[in-house]
Amino acid sequence: MSWYDALEAGELTVRPSVDAAKRFGVSIDRMSVSASAGTPLAEVLSAVEKSTADVIVLRYPARETTWFAALASGPRQALLADTVSCWALPVGKGRRPAPLAGFTTQVEDDVDDDLVDDLVADVFGDSGNHYCSDPVFDRALALAGRQEWARRRIAAAGAVVLRGPDRRVLALAALDQETAWTEVQLAGVVPAEQGRGRYGHLLAAIEDACTTRRLVVTTQTHQTGIQRIWARYGFEPVHNLLTVHLVAAT
Repeated sequence: MSWYDALEAGELTVRPSVDAAKRFGVSIDRMSVSASAGTPLAEVLSAVEKSTADVIVLRYPARETTWFAALASGPRQALLADTVSCWALPVGKGRRPAPLAGFTTQVEDDVDDDLVDDLVADVFGDSGNHYCSDPVFDRALALAGRQEWARRRIAAAGAVVLRGPDRRVLALAALDQETAWTEVQLAGVVPAEQGRGRYGHLLAAIEDACTTRRLVVTTQTHQTGIQRIWARYGFEPVHNLLTVHLVAAT
């Protein structure tokens, strides 16, 4: 979920998920209520009623603790899919690690597809995502979709790459540079280098690549390990959302 949809959109947004529909063989609508929208429950329920999609993927502020009961009492099956945490850091305020001799970072336009696939599989393969909570969706197809998205995103915008003295890729990140914020859409350390403090150096490289004054990132709330790293680096939590799948009766 993009930072704009999570916090900045001023209204309920509804859009078909075309790529995911092709991948899974069912029609999917994505609905989002941002932190700033102030959308009432009645408007959400009306949008759900109008949707003809097989599955609605709805994300809304976790503060709306009464909504799930109302959603679950409707004609669709309601599945609690995940919780998303949103974090932010003023650029230049990160607690950067000391530089490593011989290590380099830069934005690279061309990153090997196999490396991207392996990194995405390692970062997301075991933890899954919201699709894995729903028997309508195949877990392997969900991972393949994440890999395809990552390859496409990096091919279009490049990636921040951390390399060791031997020029091997140790970590990389894909960014979305907006006017008011830079969003980290994907970041990870290759398996052989994990547990050696590389992620902090990747975050420092991301800060260096930022063209804005605010760096933002989201993850599933159960990913506590990565959130501890963000907190140590200086990120602060700013918002939580719930993801609910609303599945049409068959």
